[in-house]
Amino acid sequence: MTVFVAVQQAGGTDTMLPSREARLACRNGMASSTAGVANGFVQGNLAILPEKLAGAFHRFCQLNPKPCPIIGMSEVGDVSIPALGLDLDIRTDVPRYRVWRDGEVVEEPTDIMQHWRDDLVAFVLGCSFSFEEALMDEGLPIRHIERNVRVPMYRTNIACSPAGPFAGPMVVSMRPFKPADAIRAVQVTSRFPSVHGAPVHLGHPHLIGINDIAKPDYGDPVPVEADEIPVFWACGVTPQAVIASAKLPFAITHAPGLMLITDLRNKQLAVL
Repeated sequence: MTVFVAVQQAGGTDTMLPSREARLACRNGMASSTAGVANGFVQGNLAILPEKLAGAFHRFCQLNPKPCPIIGMSEVGDVSIPALGLDLDIRTDVPRYRVWRDGEVVEEPTDIMQHWRDDLVAFVLGCSFSFEEALMDEGLPIRHIERNVRVPMYRTNIACSPAGPFAGPMVVSMRPFKPADAIRAVQVTSRFPSVHGAPVHLGHPHLIGINDIAKPDYGDPVPVEADEIPVFWACGVTPQAVIASAKLPFAITHAPGLMLITDLRNKQLAVL
């Protein structure tokens, strides 16, 4: 598990980080995609599980670091994760949640106050939104940001390594690029292993079990032009596919594309 040091706010108490402003907006009802929100700050996927399943899920993440890179984890029953943010409340600071029962989504609330229990453990997993900033700095276009929609995500035929009840398919996110730009995107994202790193597949969606690129399993479709190829990254929505496959009695996740915004800086995650 990667351990980060809690971020200290610069500029005194009168200055609020954009990341904290975004979390406060979520507490006040913001329920839209977080792509492009609080640029420069790390966003995270969320999985909240009962303590009796937390050990197995932690092992699942260790065995599947590409889709499930852990960047933060709460103590049992604790609603804060100090290493990821000042004044962070895991119950209110995500734009929209998913409540799962027996492997099915039964509710998508904007907070989970009434669902919180003293035996719950929150895991925050790295998100590809973090490397999108680096891609845009290189002048590479991000189609779903340009169109103000959620990134398209797909269940694949790539099996994750199982741990306890956790087993199932890898989910991937897709961004289209011209071939030369795709090569540069591989180079850029390889610098960010804690937020999925390099792509897991380029082109030919059917080879990883995607029959129709225009019909994502999560998020929104974006066009792939004739001179472009689809580029696929491992995605932190993978635990949701696994929760569904395992038919877990109870779990909470974020709604795909609506992430937890942390006080970590994207540049802290670069290895080069």
